[in-house]
Amino acid sequence: MKKTAIFFFFIACLAINSGKSQIIQYSEPDRDDPRTFNFEIIGKIAGNILIYKNSKDLHYIAKYDQNMKLLGKEGLAFFPERAKLLSTDFIAYSDFFYFICQYYLKNTVYAVALKLDGNAKILGEPVLLDSTGNISNTNNKIYTFINSEDKQKILALKINTKSQKEHIISTSIFNKELTLLQTNSALLDMPEKNDFLGEFGIDNDGTVVCLRQSGTSQNDNINKINLLTKPLSGSTFSDNQLVVKNVFLDNPHVKIDNKNKHYLITSFYSKLKRGNIEGLYYTLWDIAGNRELLNAATTFSDEYREDVRGQNTIKSAFNDYYLKNLILRKDGGFMVIAESFYTSNRGNNSNRWDYMGSPYYNPMYGGNYFGGSGYYNSFYNPMFYSPFGGFGRFGGMNYNGMSNVTRYYVDNVAVISFEPDGKMEWSNVIRKSQYDDNTDNYLSYGLLNAGDKLQFIFNIQERRNNVITDQSISPAGQLDRNPTFKNPEKGYDFMPRHAKQIGAHQAIVPCMYRGYTCFSKIDF
Repeated sequence: MKKTAIFFFFIACLAINSGKSQIIQYSEPDRDDPRTFNFEIIGKIAGNILIYKNSKDLHYIAKYDQNMKLLGKEGLAFFPERAKLLSTDFIAYSDFFYFICQYYLKNTVYAVALKLDGNAKILGEPVLLDSTGNISNTNNKIYTFINSEDKQKILALKINTKSQKEHIISTSIFNKELTLLQTNSALLDMPEKNDFLGEFGIDNDGTVVCLRQSGTSQNDNINKINLLTKPLSGSTFSDNQLVVKNVFLDNPHVKIDNKNKHYLITSFYSKLKRGNIEGLYYTLWDIAGNRELLNAATTFSDEYREDVRGQNTIKSAFNDYYLKNLILRKDGGFMVIAESFYTSNRGNNSNRWDYMGSPYYNPMYGGNYFGGSGYYNSFYNPMFYSPFGGFGRFGGMNYNGMSNVTRYYVDNVAVISFEPDGKMEWSNVIRKSQYDDNTDNYLSYGLLNAGDKLQFIFNIQERRNNVITDQSISPAGQLDRNPTFKNPEKGYDFMPRHAKQIGAHQAIVPCMYRGYTCFSKIDF
């Protein structure tokens, strides 16, 4: 009887372990690909997995099936000869996607959109979104493309900053079918000497939102911040100064809560100029009432500082942390995720005042809403904001060209959840220690919204080799440290921070194999 009981217990254990295992499928290295190229994971469109690849003047979409077998490659050559490509963007839907690019030709920058299906076949003619003439030879893009969370609004944005006192903000807003809904050029006052604009966004109703910030310089602490909004039917920006009392802010971000009709503005803060990070500042703005609902600052406790500090002292525990994700809860609360990052060059460490912004900031990566019955999945994955080299938003090995070795350090992840009234509900720490020389491609983490938990996937070093693992956190803040991935193929080096979620329990993760970039599909 005992033997029978032990047998069934053993079978049950196997079932539990198999339920937590991952299935990893790899694409074959494409020998036609150059060793260095750019890429972007577009997503799963009509059942196919599509990845854009670019090297010099070669642009094409690689098409894979569910087993990561290459089905074919479709070239993209619709822009004119001798045109200089300045940027590419992708907006993916369930059965088609838009390839949006801007290119320079004969003193003019053109913004053009192309619609393609799940087989990467072009549907219809290219659509001219906008153009700007009288531009001297340039390598820099002038348009920024942003879509709303529901992808029913697409914003083409450009900013004329020739006048320090008054910027011209030009916006063109399109619907899902690329029908122009509104176009407008608005004058925006920049009254202070060191005023500058932060990030832009567009909500589901078509309202354009951004932050105007001011400090002693653009890479210094911020002591003044304004919320700027322009509705779809409006022609000017509404200017609302937010309350900032006796604190200095550090690189604020705005998050659009379409469900609760709020804007959330968050930032780390210090009490002294260029002082130690003390805690988190946040403002909650009601869209309908056009008023501030909440303005508060939470000071991190010494206990939590001790938990996250790594090599730093308790007072300087958060000085190497940067906001990486802002995730909204269905009940109106929110969660912030920050990661420790710093670099050194011949023993000289760089700090947050040298970086001009947060590394890898991606406010909607991994899903938008958190809590309630679980997570609200929106597989929207905008670009990474990376001022340090590495991929940025593209792929391929990228060395920074410096003669000295730059070592990147990416360590612990701080996760903090706040209730709708702004009170800290819980906090936790994902512990890791990562470093690499001249590239940050294999560092940091990828974030997946699995419905009932958030999953962090990242590399850990075992015997000088990178081994991919994952840890998950529940809506109540419980952290589960899962074992490393079972039986990954030898020779593959994963780049988790460039992962893209393509399903509730599925992600594409780029990896390197014998010097070639390839892609893995992981089913959790």
